[in-house]
Amino acid sequence: MRGAGWATLLLAVTAPAVRGTAQSAQARPLPDVPTLMRQVQQHQRALDKIREIYTYTSEQTTEDLDRSGHVTKTESKTGDDFFVNGHVIERTVKKNGQPLDAHDAQKEMDRVTRLVEKAEQIPPGRPLQGPTITVGRLLEIMAVSGERRVEFRGRPTIVFDFVGRKDAKTHGILEDASKKLRGTIWIDEADRQVARLEVTFMDNFHVAGGLLAKVEKGSHFGFDQAPVPKPKDDDAKNGGAGGDQLWLPTGAEGTVDARVLLLKTVRQHFVERDYDFQRFRVETGQPGKARVSGGKR
Repeated sequence: MRGAGWATLLLAVTAPAVRGTAQSAQARPLPDVPTLMRQVQQHQRALDKIREIYTYTSEQTTEDLDRSGHVTKTESKTGDDFFVNGHVIERTVKKNGQPLDAHDAQKEMDRVTRLVEKAEQIPPGRPLQGPTITVGRLLEIMAVSGERRVEFRGRPTIVFDFVGRKDAKTHGILEDASKKLRGTIWIDEADRQVARLEVTFMDNFHVAGGLLAKVEKGSHFGFDQAPVPKPKDDDAKNGGAGGDQLWLPTGAEGTVDARVLLLKTVRQHFVERDYDFQRFRVETGQPGKARVSGGKR
């Protein structure tokens, strides 16, 4: 994905053709956004099945901030993340750079095993842990504008902006919160996958009228995916996806400013980096006996 640049002579020879291709790409009509998002969701459902055989490492760093934005505390954790029935599950293996001791590691394995059992019973797209909302549903309650075609990370990409519609009919806390959002989404044109999503709260959002929490205006989040080379140990017989790449999460970042229970002010900045994609399996015995086994090879 990060190939070396072309030689000067090759650039000189091919430049007219490259420019012509780029101009032709820009001249092509933009796809209809609702149709595009239906295709994205269809591709995502197909990809969910392929993702089941992969695990990856996630490194998360959370910084507590004071009113001036200075860091007062930093915590980190490392996890082995994987997918079960379309749901992402994380098994924490380190905290603040130190492996979990035997007691905590067993508690974490028991927790993850329960989540695997639960995930097997819950259809993809429905919440596994707390409320959730799909990108497709998010855009249904948004006003879309500024559709354009750009080159993003070296690939033709459809980009558009969105903002919450005050008149949208919503159900649940996350859909209600979506009315307070504005953002931008990048869709890979060839693969019809979400490459990046950015959202910002354009107004304060009160949970339970502000009694439970209040998310402050300006809190923002970003999420990235990319076509990742398949692990070297992948093969078609054991679930190869066809082709040499697979779309997987590569990271996230955000800053949240909130007040919890009318008492505690929370200001945090978080960064997640995802890497080291490998094969993995979840074995299931009798119903209710699902367990994680094997881990990374």
